[in-house]
Amino acid sequence: MIAETICAAASVAGLGVAGITAYRKRFLAAARIAAYALVPLGLVLTGAVQWVVDTAFSPTAWIGFGLLGGAWALFMTTRAVERRSGVGRKERKAAAKAARREAVAPAASAPSLGRGARGGAAAPAEPAARPKASGGAGDDFSDIEAILKKHGI
Repeated sequence: MIAETICAAASVAGLGVAGITAYRKRFLAAARIAAYALVPLGLVLTGAVQWVVDTAFSPTAWIGFGLLGGAWALFMTTRAVERRSGVGRKERKAAAKAARREAVAPAASAPSLGRGARGGAAAPAEPAARPKASGGAGDDFSDIEAILKKHGI
């Protein structure tokens, strides 16, 4: 009951300030102040204030909040211990290794040498002749080619 009275008094005071501001010909600021002043009254009328008061003074609610906080602290502590001690690290490494071994589409990286669009045999793939670049730029391209060959591209 006292919380509702305080919210109503705050709304009346805010509307008074909004009235004085409007009297001074600052209508935009007065409308904004009136909007803020109506919020506590709206909370009282919707019952939100009563719910907050009931929750704040309820021992059951505080026990529930304490249990939630304890569960969160326990969860964060176990995460920290797991990261520090390496528990679970073996499982993560094994999963990463298995993911590297198994490709989603292993044949996707190999060029297709099967039948052509008309059902005939495709011609064997021949490497294209590349002109050699002279100067320092050739070294850069050879490095890139070596990296691409290393990755099978």
